[in-house]
Amino acid sequence: MIEKLKTPVTLLLTLSACTGIGANIEDMPTRDDGAQFYAQNCVACHGVTGKGDGPTAERQVLRLPDLTTISARNGGEFPQARVMSYIWGDPDNDHLDRVMPSFGGRMTDDLVPVEIDGTLTPTPRQLAGLYFYLESIQN
Repeated sequence: MIEKLKTPVTLLLTLSACTGIGANIEDMPTRDDGAQFYAQNCVACHGVTGKGDGPTAERQVLRLPDLTTISARNGGEFPQARVMSYIWGDPDNDHLDRVMPSFGGRMTDDLVPVEIDGTLTPTPRQLAGLYFYLESIQN
């Protein structure tokens, strides 16, 4: 059915009707919402600037990645789905070397439409805000 939809507006309205997500652009999370989530949940390990130098970073088993170079490490592209999947805690990739907590269980069911790899996708509001923030800090 999605292939038959001609416009993003039609897709957004269809997603809203089918999933109950809000289509009001004014209700969309922002980079600032993501920065607030980051400050509350990520700074201890990843540091204020996202370079992996937070106060608990030295106690981690694995070296923490520099979050400002995600795009650079991926050929100049921000890997949208992979980043959000990792933050959420993708069960298919939840292997033993993962030290970051999965945030899926902590995020609300409040969904907003986010374009991920060209497809509008119902996404938890907090995850969408964090995604917008991380994308904005890329070097």
